[in-house]
Amino acid sequence: MSFYPQPAQQSEKRIIHQCPVRAPAGLLGYLDSLHTISTEQEDAIDRTEVEKVGFDNYMKDKYIALDQDKCWFVYQTCLATGARNVVEAGTSFGVSTIYLSLAVQQTIKLRGGEGRVIATENEPEKAARARSTWAEAGEGVADLIDLREGDLRETLKDGLADIDLLLLDIWAPLALPALRLVEPHFRRGAVVICDNSISSADRYADLQAYMRDPKNGYANLTVPFKNGLEMSVYLGRYGGT
Repeated sequence: MSFYPQPAQQSEKRIIHQCPVRAPAGLLGYLDSLHTISTEQEDAIDRTEVEKVGFDNYMKDKYIALDQDKCWFVYQTCLATGARNVVEAGTSFGVSTIYLSLAVQQTIKLRGGEGRVIATENEPEKAARARSTWAEAGEGVADLIDLREGDLRETLKDGLADIDLLLLDIWAPLALPALRLVEPHFRRGAVVICDNSISSADRYADLQAYMRDPKNGYANLTVPFKNGLEMSVYLGRYGGT
């Protein structure tokens, strides 16, 4: 039996999702349109065709961006932690990167100093589309983005400052290698966010085993978004002790 008052049942219509992003209305509308395209493409995925041509080939021209509510959560996390140096492993067409850039802009505006978003993309066509997306977004979005093309196992080997946040939205076998490359540059309290931590738990098994091993210094939380979103805070090796 619960001794706490139970909330009254609410219909879904009463749940209000308020966008936290500080940006001009035109840019917010542009982001809405990108998410609409992404959702339509995801809903139209032909599983038979995926099996026929292979997942990577099928997805080459698809957005399949980080869900909009997750993007809002990542944006808020950046603001709350004062993140100014961010790495995105798996940029694709660059939708979520816009949110990261806008968040870093806000941090610089509020706290001063400098910042950047290091984006990674292996596919040249997607990298070109991402640059076009950022240019169309305007508002200085592209100015803070350092897009590194190629295999991230090479492009993230150097040139990293103290990292405040790592977003993992990438082919699962590359998630742990990406983490291991960025980890030596984490400040204490850095945040790692990984998409699809529930629906793709089997594919992220090595990553989750590593991050949930206490000696590696992460405090982990599965946030109940669609398909799961893992949020982990780096405390330092051996839990920061």
